[in-house]
Amino acid sequence: MSDPSIAWLALGFTGQALFSARFLVQWVYSERHRQSLIPVAFWYFSLAGGATLFAYALHIGDPVFILGQSLGVFVYSRNLYFIHRRRQHPAGAE
Repeated sequence: MSDPSIAWLALGFTGQALFSARFLVQWVYSERHRQSLIPVAFWYFSLAGGATLFAYALHIGDPVFILGQSLGVFVYSRNLYFIHRRRQHPAGAE
């Protein structure tokens, strides 16, 4: 396997690890709060993992993988936008 191939494979595994870590983060957070919650870190791990996997999908040229990750990256970014907008403009503060 050539160096570029190993680098792309490492990128793919890194993206998958980031994406998978979001479930661990959510589980631990929910356990600590004794209810099902989604912490902001979940969305950051989703975005980082999704973006990394999207780059890998582009490299390998898999259209199903590309579409799935591109839509996910949009959703994760949008959720982070809403979270940060709410923090900057809390309800009733306007």
